[in-house]
Amino acid sequence: MTKTQRILAAFALAGAAAGLAAPAASAAPLAPLTLPDLPTPTADMPAGAQPRSVQEIGAKVSEGANQLNQVMTLPDQLAPVIAPVQPLVDLAGAIQ
Repeated sequence: MTKTQRILAAFALAGAAAGLAAPAASAAPLAPLTLPDLPTPTADMPAGAQPRSVQEIGAKVSEGANQLNQVMTLPDQLAPVIAPVQPLVDLAGAIQ
């Protein structure tokens, strides 16, 4: 499980716990869950910029989170490239 998946799972569990605790804490009836309205496109907006569904917005957010996760692992991917010159970098740092 990636770091991003763990974070999303933690949010989902926290939301589920809050959803289960709220009805038990109050005797008020639950309001039905409604999704927000999608923003209306403006005249200068490109054709593909307007999302057609909340699921499409979620997919874009997930895609961005996956890209961020790949950036976070970049130092690990560059380690084989950096390793051969590491002694020279250390020596240059010691000279300063």
